[in-house]
Amino acid sequence: MSGIAFVTGATAGFGQAITRRLIHEGWRVIASGRRTERLEALREELGNNLLPLTLDMTDAAALKALPSSLPEGWKDVDVLINNAGLALGLDPAQDAEYSDWETMIATNVSGLSTITRALLPGMVARNKGYVLSVGSTAGAYAYKGANVYGATKAFVAQFMNNLRCDLLGTRVRVTNIAPGLCGGSEFSNVRLGDATKAAAVYEGTQPLTPEDIAETVSWLLQLPAHVNVNYIEMMPVCQAPAGLAVKRDI
Repeated sequence: MSGIAFVTGATAGFGQAITRRLIHEGWRVIASGRRTERLEALREELGNNLLPLTLDMTDAAALKALPSSLPEGWKDVDVLINNAGLALGLDPAQDAEYSDWETMIATNVSGLSTITRALLPGMVARNKGYVLSVGSTAGAYAYKGANVYGATKAFVAQFMNNLRCDLLGTRVRVTNIAPGLCGGSEFSNVRLGDATKAAAVYEGTQPLTPEDIAETVSWLLQLPAHVNVNYIEMMPVCQAPAGLAVKRDI
């Protein structure tokens, strides 16, 4: 499979690694993000098969307009890679900032669902396409401080499941990729707002890397067109699901 891939959150981390991998494999890539200078640097690096697109995932009007606003020759998106997303804070729910919750929901839930709704009709009309979303193990396993972030990733998982049902009878495929501990991105820096605290998250570990996620995306896109992988959960060998927490009054 090859053609046009749309990668959200392409200015760093998973999105940047996926963009590089797909360009090197012969794809044309619409690389979106908020930081125009980073997108332009990617085009300088990767060439004219990359179309930089400054896009805020909380701008619903811009997302809805994509089918008509993309340049000629770039409108028929074959693959949508919903990568843009973020976590903010690790405070317990009773202490968390409402604004952080609102930002995570606006990006991870509303933005992802809006862009999918915008581009999906074209895939269905052409009877080919692929929607890959980057979820998280936080959508399956609860941990302290994950509250709304984990809930947004649970939404991604169930949204992808329901898309698969709605698309039965078409040749449009749907996959949720759920990584666990992953370094080499800005995820923990954004979440914690402190480079030292972010580095401590990965201290003494060998986490997944953005290139591991790009490798997985590449493999999925090379599968035969009749194969749909519903869900991939990925963890480094240094990680496993935690047991249930118990508070003992002793």
